[in-house]
Amino acid sequence: MAEEKDQYGNIEKIPVKGVRKKIFKHMIEATHQSAAVTHMDEADVTELDALIKKEKEKYKKKGIKVTMMPYLVKAIVATLKKNPYFNAHVDDTSENILLKKYYNIGVAVNTDAGLIVPVVKDADKKSIEEIAHEIFDLAARCNDRKVKLDELKGGTFTISNVGAIGGIFVTPILNYPEISILATGRTKEKPVVVKGEIVIRKMLPLSLTFDHRVIDGAEAAKFCNELKEYLESTEVLLAEINESKADSIGPF
Repeated sequence: MAEEKDQYGNIEKIPVKGVRKKIFKHMIEATHQSAAVTHMDEADVTELDALIKKEKEKYKKKGIKVTMMPYLVKAIVATLKKNPYFNAHVDDTSENILLKKYYNIGVAVNTDAGLIVPVVKDADKKSIEEIAHEIFDLAARCNDRKVKLDELKGGTFTISNVGAIGGIFVTPILNYPEISILATGRTKEKPVVVKGEIVIRKMLPLSLTFDHRVIDGAEAAKFCNELKEYLESTEVLLAEINESKADSIGPF
């Protein structure tokens, strides 16, 4: 850092380096190489919040801290299976869309050096417990600068939880060459109308940024509607989790 002056007064010059320098370049690439649009919605996660509180003690005994994130990862995977174009990359050189047949979910981690996105590989084949443990482990090693380079590669879709710090809606930048990214805001209790009555529900803000070259607005709205179905009904979400668990084990 160096103290200098411009025509108006003192300034401090801070070199851009390390993780922040990589973020500089990646953000510019993402904005130049895509036509990004953000679709916003809210999900009623009252049931899901109650389920997580109920399950916390069970996982706590195993030394695992469970938040909404692993459930969100499973809901995202289920929604991606129905909407394959959101689980894709764009190859701008060949002008091809590369639909990924695997589900590697990046989870953005805020560190003192900047945003780092480790990847939960094959999230469709992992349990809530496994995903929760892996996210906690990856986040800890990101903060300690012990995460491996391979653990930051191979993502097909990214989730950024801005609500952990504060805020409602945001316009997240794509994790290029991925085609879509979801940012969640802070869950808040709000009065909403359910079956003609005003009730207090826990609402989760959703901000889905997508590459408009590949995906249209109607498809983004459909994606969010289907994601909300998983987040708003624990019965539907747990059925999907149990089904994917059976698929990963395979037939007897």
